[in-house]
Amino acid sequence: MSGGPDFTTFGCRLNAYETEVMRKLSQDAGLGDTVVINTCAVTGEAVRQARQQIRRSRRANPDARLVVTGCAAQTDPEAFVAMPEVDVVLGNAEKLQPEAWNALGRGETTSMAVGDIMAETRAPAPLVDGLGTRARAYVQVQTGCDHRCTFCIIPFGRGNSRSVPRDRVVEQVARLVDRGFNEVVLTGVDMTSWGADLESSPKLGDLVEAVLRKVPVLRRLRISSIDSIEADPLLVELIGGEARFMPHLHLSLQHGDDMILKRMKRRHLRDDAIGFCETVRAQRPDVVFGADIIAGFPTETEAMFENSLRLVEECGLTWLHVFPFSPRQGTPAARMPQLDGPTIRTRAARLREAGAARVEAHLSEMQGRQAQILIEKPGLGRTEGFALTRLPGDHPPGGIVAARITGQADGQLTAEAA
Repeated sequence: MSGGPDFTTFGCRLNAYETEVMRKLSQDAGLGDTVVINTCAVTGEAVRQARQQIRRSRRANPDARLVVTGCAAQTDPEAFVAMPEVDVVLGNAEKLQPEAWNALGRGETTSMAVGDIMAETRAPAPLVDGLGTRARAYVQVQTGCDHRCTFCIIPFGRGNSRSVPRDRVVEQVARLVDRGFNEVVLTGVDMTSWGADLESSPKLGDLVEAVLRKVPVLRRLRISSIDSIEADPLLVELIGGEARFMPHLHLSLQHGDDMILKRMKRRHLRDDAIGFCETVRAQRPDVVFGADIIAGFPTETEAMFENSLRLVEECGLTWLHVFPFSPRQGTPAARMPQLDGPTIRTRAARLREAGAARVEAHLSEMQGRQAQILIEKPGLGRTEGFALTRLPGDHPPGGIVAARITGQADGQLTAEAA
């Protein structure tokens, strides 16, 4: 490898966002041959994949400096320092600090620069114009989490919840719109906790309302995954009545059985999830829901799993992110009675089949409808409900094209410009 740093990113959209921040910081620092692995810690499998990628990257780049960062590096830095392939481990706070990358550029960094993430009291607010494309831009509004779900290690990788002030978020969105972006996504770790640490404790709905009101030329706004039980009334009202708020919500549901939800230490029950979806759909009939669901959580019986399967239909979920349960050392769930691997994999496959059927139904329902397609790359874009759509023609990325849905193929819609 030669030239600037090479990045590999695992995990969530926020991690991808932060990779773009690091890309800019490393370029500003003048880093040469460097490999950066931005890890995820959400499952044991994610950590295994990161370690595998580290070894693969070292074999492909024997002379490059290899830097490991991200949530897995934050929660267990010593394990990565001990890998012979790794030169430097950076914590989740340090990876967003210019001085850390400047030190790397000068060759002054020690093998491990990982601070106490729980001591962090401010949310970083770096600017990112896009995630490798000109289609849409992302604004980080929050990081960290104050909750302690029994399966989750992420609070120990991200720290406690910290919010970016409202005016700073509005400023960033306005800047991105001025640079030509038609769609902006607000992102964070626990979005519905936004504002709890700010003066007067505003809610996420207040932030969304401020963005829409103060940046009237913004054409499309999305938010990343939310915890439906904490969605405030104003947020629900805006989802239901604001045309510029895209009718696509990804929900952190995790399961459909009340006993498992309690053992997960979630803050909602299945009826809460169903009720939220019914309320939003009554106000916004075209809304499309995605959701995170874990298959094979400890003590999950077949009957409990069936409740998750039924939840897909009862909530009208479409875009499923299915996670086969993977115990994370240091979490309460790792000490609970575990299911066997084949059962977990089979249940995850059944959930994915249910999700695929829901996608098929959604795409069928879109036939003949009008849609506004945000072009991601030539010939390909997404509807308001986030369905990937093939649209022939010379349409530049980032533009929005009025189109009619003509069909579907391979899990995608086909369309023609109206």
